[in-house]
Amino acid sequence: MYAAYLATTLLAAALTGSAAVANLIGHDYPKAQADKVHVDHKWILPFGLLLGAGSLGLLAGLAVPPLGVLAATGLVLYFLIALTAHLRVHDHNLAPWALYFTTCAAALITTVAYH
Repeated sequence: MYAAYLATTLLAAALTGSAAVANLIGHDYPKAQADKVHVDHKWILPFGLLLGAGSLGLLAGLAVPPLGVLAATGLVLYFLIALTAHLRVHDHNLAPWALYFTTCAAALITTVAYH
């Protein structure tokens, strides 16, 4: 069980960390997604900070398990809200969303199951 917990946590931290970096450096992909769902570009930086905090929280959860549970829960909620934003504008290209969401959900499930 530890191997699954460690693998899902590290994968979720890497994916959300890379998304955070993309948001924080002003990459074109987050801007295109914001345009697609009609979100002002001023929100890209706060979204990047949330993703970065979630990524760091997952890693901190390896040492302090309650932090990992809180971070994974926060990321799952973040991606559920992102889903509603995409569905609101009838954007059904959800493959990238599904990757992030399932990875964070798996991290949450394995963290809770392991501890």
